[in-house]
Amino acid sequence: MSDRERKACSAIIARRFLNSRSYRSAQRIACYLPTWDEVDTRSIIAHGWESGKKIYLPVVDRAHAMYFAETHPDTFLTRNRYGIWQPEANESVRLLSLDLVVTPVVVFDDSGRRIGMGGGYYDRCFAYLNHRRFWFRPKLIGFAFSCQRTEKIVPNPWDIRMSQVFSDR
Repeated sequence: MSDRERKACSAIIARRFLNSRSYRSAQRIACYLPTWDEVDTRSIIAHGWESGKKIYLPVVDRAHAMYFAETHPDTFLTRNRYGIWQPEANESVRLLSLDLVVTPVVVFDDSGRRIGMGGGYYDRCFAYLNHRRFWFRPKLIGFAFSCQRTEKIVPNPWDIRMSQVFSDR
C-alpha cells in the first residue's frame, strides 16, 4: 500500500471504530502506537482523551513481558528494543479492568483469528482468555487493512481469538 492509501484506509477504520457500540460503551481502552505499515491509531487515541476515556498503551519490559500503562497527551514516550514507542515505565493496569484492547494485525480471517508480528506478546498477555468461563474482558479488537484478510488461519493452541476486526471494507 502507498502512504496515501494507508492513510485513507486508516481513516475509514478509525471512523468505523469510533462509531461502533464497542467504542462508545468503553471507558478503558488499550491501544497501540502504529509502526509505519500498521493501521494508524493516533486519531483514536486522541478522540479517547477528548471524550474522557482512559487510554493505555503496551509496554514491553526487560523480561519480554507485556503490560499496559495509562497514558495522557503529555506522557513521555521512549522506543523499546523493537523501535516501538511506549510510555516510560509506569504502573500497569489490571487486564480485567480494560474494556477493549485494540490489537495490531498482520493477517486475519473472518473467524477472528490473527497473526501478529510473531513475538506472541498479545497471546501470552491475554492467555487467560482461552480459559475463561465467566468473564469476557477485555474484548480484543483487531485493526487491519482489507488486503490483510485471508480465507482461514489454522490456530495454534495458544492463539487468542479477537472479538471483532475493523477493516476498511
